[in-house]
Amino acid sequence: MAHYRINRISEEIRKEVSAIIRSDVKDPRIAELSSVVKAEVTGDLRYAKIYVSVLADDEARKSTLEGLKKAAGFIRRELGRRMDLRYIPELQFVSDHSIEYSVEISKKLNELNLNRENQDEN
Repeated sequence: MAHYRINRISEEIRKEVSAIIRSDVKDPRIAELSSVVKAEVTGDLRYAKIYVSVLADDEARKSTLEGLKKAAGFIRRELGRRMDLRYIPELQFVSDHSIEYSVEISKKLNELNLNRENQDEN
């Protein structure tokens, strides 16, 4: 299967899974500040890794992943209703720390800029 088609399907799955989690999944374990960052679908469309970022502590991250793993069947069924694919991939949810890392880097850069401005004033 063409690589560009897999990328398009992955992006569409990412959008749909994000919408399903936001609007249809009612599990209280899933944190409000969680987002689907990326989806990777295998070439045969049988499996998909869904990378989820949670802006909370480790306990909330673990409970969110647990809630998503329990709701994977429901999410897969809803995905099948929304997308016209021969095979709806089996979903595997993985924690992603890229957003938290970028926020941390941004804070450090802001601190460096403040320190530089303070040194320039003196």
